[in-house]
Amino acid sequence: MITAAVRRSRVRRPDAPGAGILDGVSRWLAVWGAIWLAGSVGAFLVLDPILASFVAIFGLCLWGVAVLSSNWEQHSSFEQRELDRARRRAERRERTKDARARDRARWEAHQQRKAGRSSGR
Repeated sequence: MITAAVRRSRVRRPDAPGAGILDGVSRWLAVWGAIWLAGSVGAFLVLDPILASFVAIFGLCLWGVAVLSSNWEQHSSFEQRELDRARRRAERRERTKDARARDRARWEAHQQRKAGRSSGR
């Protein structure tokens, strides 16, 4: 689960060294991105433009998938999510307890009236 403390630890100040567009991307992904860029430029210099475009687009897609999947394991567990949901449900029940008590009283009064009508027949 990504908590506020984890977010704060990953967020750098703008004046911190290394902060920029690749902040949060691991170093090896940045290196592979640079290799892809150099390979794409080399492909355009050596190969036919159509083949070079294929190489560049395919490499970009692979690199994009790697970037998107780099934080695949950084998520909360099922138990943590269920605990958060239970906590939110408890807060909601606490907020609406007065309305539920009023509804319960109205229902019980309705049931008593209904029972009085049926016993009067």
